[in-house]
Amino acid sequence: MDRRAFIKTTVMLPAAAAVSALPQLAAAASANAAPGERWRVFEVATKVEVLKPAGVTRVWLPLPLVNDNDYQKNLGNTWNVEGGTASISADGKYGAELLYVEWSNPSKNPTVQLTSRFATRDRMVDLSKPGKSIKADRAELQLALAATELIPTDGIVRDTARGIVKDVRGGDIEKARAIYEWIVVNTYRDPKTRGCGVGDIKYMLESKNLGGKCADLNALFVGLARSIGIPARDFYGLRVAKSEYGYRSLGVGTGVVTRAQHCRAEFYTASHGWVPVDPADVRKVILEEKPDAQLAIDDPLVKAARTRLFGSWEMNWLAYNNAHDLALPKSAHGKIGFLMYPQAETAAGRFDSLDPDNFRYEMAAQELQVF
Repeated sequence: MDRRAFIKTTVMLPAAAAVSALPQLAAAASANAAPGERWRVFEVATKVEVLKPAGVTRVWLPLPLVNDNDYQKNLGNTWNVEGGTASISADGKYGAELLYVEWSNPSKNPTVQLTSRFATRDRMVDLSKPGKSIKADRAELQLALAATELIPTDGIVRDTARGIVKDVRGGDIEKARAIYEWIVVNTYRDPKTRGCGVGDIKYMLESKNLGGKCADLNALFVGLARSIGIPARDFYGLRVAKSEYGYRSLGVGTGVVTRAQHCRAEFYTASHGWVPVDPADVRKVILEEKPDAQLAIDDPLVKAARTRLFGSWEMNWLAYNNAHDLALPKSAHGKIGFLMYPQAETAAGRFDSLDPDNFRYEMAAQELQVF
């Protein structure tokens, strides 16, 4: 079944009817999978309640990647809106999809419930073996080389990247690895950072404050790589399950995922295509894997994560988009740096998306099927 047709035909279906269609959808999702590769089907349910509506009230919710790939397939979205209107909107530059909800002048707290279903399988690129020549769309690569408001590619960013790779002998893979290792060694995860961070890499380098979380550290990888001509991009998403690789810190232990947002990075090389990386998660293992002590960088758990996370993503994670500097449809309050959290605004202003208790939203994830 065509994914867009599924969206249109299931938007008004009750949850039981939508879930009953999953075996057929799962079969379609796994049609191109090699024998022995395991796909997992997940569902993420998001409920938003705007506590203080004022005038026209709007909500924007990120949706899973619109284009299927070899690690994630979109199985459709359903929603229910009380007293308002809702539609899917796509960013024209990056193709990021979101659900746009509007109430003209609500008399009570407006609510929206969104359910997204998707299939994932772990992603790994074996860089120890020769790759095949892989062509990418030229426009896609150009976009992955472009500067953004928070990720410049000149000045101190370029100077830092050139200093990192000046003694590297090899091509883009070796240079990307040098940047990855530099981030692992020189940055740190700052538990005081709100949410996943801002991703202002010029400020990080100029201030010499290299602390932050995933949106900071992985954006730094992206910016450094882009500045020396290596296409790179970050993907914004959500952890939806525990890690099956033995890392307490790299998954979620319950079905409540309201604060489980996480972004990742990847770079492009003609020999292997897009290569997944996640230096921020190495720093997360160092700080959070053991609740009573920070691990040393040469701890076996850290060394294993450091090796694995250059070339792989464990897909207990939902990818939303890789968009930057988004103008939310009909928003009166300017662009956002990236779309990973629910967003809302009223005539009184935009809500703090990192405060789910006052801008009330709840997110829950469950695994529906493995095949």
